[in-house]
Amino acid sequence: MNGLGVVSRLNSRPAWTCFRCLRKQVRSRSDTAHGPIRSANRVSQTKRWPARKAALVLAAGGLLGGGGYLVSDDVRHVFAAAERSGRVFWALLICVNDYRVTLNQTAENEDERASLLAKCHKRCAERTLRVLEKNGSIFIKLGQHLSSMNYLLPLEWTTTFIPLQDKCPVSSYESIEEMFVKDTSHTISDFFSEFETLPIGAASLAQVHRATLRESGQRVAVKVQHPALQEWAPLDLGLTRFTFSTLKYWFPEYDLGWLSVEMDASLPQELDFSQEGANAIRTKRYFERVHEPALVIPNVIWAQKRILVMDYITGRRPDDLEYLDSNGIDRDEVSAALSRIFNEMIFGEDAPLHCDPHGGNIAIRKHPTRRKPNFDVILYDHGLYRDIPKDLRRSYAKLWLAVIDADEPRMRKYAYEVAGVNDEQFPLFASAITGRDYRVLTKSVALPRSEQEKDDISDAFGEGMLQQLVQMLGQVPRIILLILKTNDLTRNLDENLHTGQGPMRTFLILARYCSRTVFEEQMDIIRQQGGSLMRPVNVFRLVRAWAGYMRVELKLSLYEFYLSLRRFAGVTVP
Repeated sequence: MNGLGVVSRLNSRPAWTCFRCLRKQVRSRSDTAHGPIRSANRVSQTKRWPARKAALVLAAGGLLGGGGYLVSDDVRHVFAAAERSGRVFWALLICVNDYRVTLNQTAENEDERASLLAKCHKRCAERTLRVLEKNGSIFIKLGQHLSSMNYLLPLEWTTTFIPLQDKCPVSSYESIEEMFVKDTSHTISDFFSEFETLPIGAASLAQVHRATLRESGQRVAVKVQHPALQEWAPLDLGLTRFTFSTLKYWFPEYDLGWLSVEMDASLPQELDFSQEGANAIRTKRYFERVHEPALVIPNVIWAQKRILVMDYITGRRPDDLEYLDSNGIDRDEVSAALSRIFNEMIFGEDAPLHCDPHGGNIAIRKHPTRRKPNFDVILYDHGLYRDIPKDLRRSYAKLWLAVIDADEPRMRKYAYEVAGVNDEQFPLFASAITGRDYRVLTKSVALPRSEQEKDDISDAFGEGMLQQLVQMLGQVPRIILLILKTNDLTRNLDENLHTGQGPMRTFLILARYCSRTVFEEQMDIIRQQGGSLMRPVNVFRLVRAWAGYMRVELKLSLYEFYLSLRRFAGVTVP
């Protein structure tokens, strides 16, 4: 396939389309579909309020000039950038005004006020959804992230954004071919004897194709970045920063600027597939060293900035309970394996932390020969990783040991060390980090979460509590936000498994890793002081740390034996 053929086909069909629509073979060229950048004459054919359109273009032009964003000489690009910016500007203007009018309305009672505000939330969420869908690119990813923030955003916003989870863009085969030529100076057929034109999966930043290597005949998965991202990512990040700074100006009590700060830091990493390949290799080597037999990370064949080629390894989602049960895979063992893997990432010495462990990035497959465990946990998407500093990791371990022991004074002490949380913020922070009602933490965090507790937490996040949470999250270190995100996602994974053993086992596994971390700290202290292990003070420290570690090990071993007896008897834990 020569370069001219690629360009001619690229100009004759959309660069990318909605994945769901592509699966149905819908090839709509309408303005509302995920399509290519619109040309100047297509813009002129759109019959929607010309006066407003002109105002949007002028306003967007001002934004572009003020932000120093350099557009290309191509007229089509200029118009598309202006329209893209104008959508954001106009929706932001309307939503800010809508909230100001609603908040200034006089209501006869609290119920009427709540109803007015809920309707305003819904209107603004639907306006924003239309902009996210039309702009695509990283706006889809932003919407997907916001849809999962039900602990922070009103229900009307999170539920409205749920459709974005299934509306990932799909780039055309021609645009992928052109990107290969541009990035590697070779066509796709130079590398692969077979390359499926329809992707087997698509996400907001990339899509995955099955292929066969030409040289070896090996089946591989080829992850390719959506080509349009390179063109629009700088502008889209600027628009995101502008949006959150504008919201902060009008509503300073709800400062969500930390979201755009985190996107600025994480998105360049996620868009560099060579870095993702390095993360995958590092994580694979780390877990080979600590001997976690269940974890499988596909081998990296080769990687460039926008192209990643890995082993083709498949499985089923961890919440596919029918698959697990029909293949004799114990849900409780899957829960335990996930708990070990992600606690190792958080508390292990020099361990890499995967910061996006949602159900789409994890797969379970039956292992044909190994008996225990009789399954593999496949981990995908290694674009977003962090390293937790040693001091923070150790304080975090002590915090969790205090939570497990229901020791409130120690909880407060280490919450301050971990996140700078004061006594007033502590109950809110403790609930955010554990996903539990603060009153439960003073009893036992291992108690099962009741529906009443879930309702109580939802009710607690009224307007005042929500404001405190937003302010607190803006103050804590960025790495804590990612740990909170990882905690929330892994907790969700565990709840979706509907295990029969309750949460006690996962908390004992957590306690094992925390007590091991404290034991390692005591050993380091003794080594740094240069004293002999036979000195009385060192012996006391060592025995105390070892005793704490062995106490947890013994409790976990006894509890797992107890669970195995109950499972053998066919009894589940309530």
